[in-house]
Amino acid sequence: MLSTALSTVLLAGCSSGTEVSDELVTPSPSRAAAGEDGSVAPASAPTVVDRVEPDLDLALSEPVEDSVYPQAGDPSVDALHYGLDLAWDPDGSRLTGEATITFRATRAAPRFQLDLGAPLEVGEVTLDGEVVRTAHRGKDLVVRAPLEADGRHELVVSYAGTPRPAPAPTTRSDFSTTGFTVTDTGEVWTMQEPFGAYTWYPVNDQPADKALYDITVHAPSPWTGVANGRLTEHTVEEDRTTTSWQLVEPASSYLVTLAIGDYAHSSNSTDDGMEVAYWTPRGMVQRVDQVQTAAATVDWVESRLGDYPFDSLGLVVTASQSAMETQTMVTLGNNEYVLSPEVVAHEIVHQWYGDQVSPSDWRDVWLNEGMTMLMQWIYQDEHEGQPLDASLRSARASDQQLRDAYGPPGDYDPRQFGSSNIYYTPALMWNELRRALGDDEFYRVARSWLSENDNTSASREQIYAHWEDETGLELSAFFDRWITGRTTPRPGVPGA
Repeated sequence: MLSTALSTVLLAGCSSGTEVSDELVTPSPSRAAAGEDGSVAPASAPTVVDRVEPDLDLALSEPVEDSVYPQAGDPSVDALHYGLDLAWDPDGSRLTGEATITFRATRAAPRFQLDLGAPLEVGEVTLDGEVVRTAHRGKDLVVRAPLEADGRHELVVSYAGTPRPAPAPTTRSDFSTTGFTVTDTGEVWTMQEPFGAYTWYPVNDQPADKALYDITVHAPSPWTGVANGRLTEHTVEEDRTTTSWQLVEPASSYLVTLAIGDYAHSSNSTDDGMEVAYWTPRGMVQRVDQVQTAAATVDWVESRLGDYPFDSLGLVVTASQSAMETQTMVTLGNNEYVLSPEVVAHEIVHQWYGDQVSPSDWRDVWLNEGMTMLMQWIYQDEHEGQPLDASLRSARASDQQLRDAYGPPGDYDPRQFGSSNIYYTPALMWNELRRALGDDEFYRVARSWLSENDNTSASREQIYAHWEDETGLELSAFFDRWITGRTTPRPGVPGA
């Protein structure tokens, strides 16, 4: 989760036992950050591709009011495309933006709203080319204009100000806020699970509403703006660098990323020839080779979960303490554990479980983290010398304690978002099915879930029904005991 989550792995509870320092050090382009001989990580020019016309129908969603965090999002809005033009002034800590939002009205309404952080001042707002009245109360940007059901509209919002991150509903040690974060040197990174995208652009900030994105970032040279998708522009004019990014498959707002800083680019490729881009702080050498395991990890995941679901992949290293599965551009913090191959593997697996198919409600964040945690344990067993059985024994030993402290994974304490219960407990559940069905059948059903729900947000009821239909087993009681039960279930899958 955080990014995840936001959508990321849980550092404090990771089974590796690695301790994470509370001191956050930002890599710098000095010799101290480079190799002993003063060398720096290899850099290359990024690949720039042509922008394509987005297919808005891919982003049709059925937003619902979130049962865990209903204060974010408006189910009457189905965002189809966000066009963001952003300029960042680090000296004045000022963001200037224009958001062009194409959306569908899900029902007739006299007004509608988006989420936008209170520190950002709203300028002119137009709806379908006509200036409209708005009210900006707290994070709620209310547009006073009527909508007809299923009508498609274009809303343009001009805004500016100094963004502030939002308090995170968690007690985790690796993050306490979400959204737009500014470092001491004026660089920017974002992670926004379960919400927080609204701290830097007007958005329907709920997981059930997926949309396409075009993001343009203007930053002072030599800094670069990094976002999701494929790079469609990279120009340097005098003292300003402009980058444009396009995400042509829909993403929930919590899976969007923005990083602005002094970045160097490098790349390698998967076995199928897909380029994987790495954006690392200029001068960073330590652990770059670990981050660059991402390409080989894609090959490893594909052998189990099927073809990589998107057309691009990158990773960007920021001054965070956590990691987030931001869609097609994974956001990593810069401590030793977050930059490890097992965390990279965790976030790569999320591109399938969490990004290709996302939860429609935050009560089901376990849909992302359970399968991903199990895959991380299997990766560690095969690559890191950490036996799978040991990871499973440790997780089972702590399961009851996690249920008591945080609640079951499908009925957790909303003030404890992202705790270990949403990782370990559903990972144990999926492993029970893997053992009962065998690897071939287990991964077949895991792949068919993804292909049948590609680019959607789904619920627990849907995944329960899918596994029952595919296996012919009665699994409702099995799933309920694991996901909403208050006590650790016995091993095994009844009837299997």
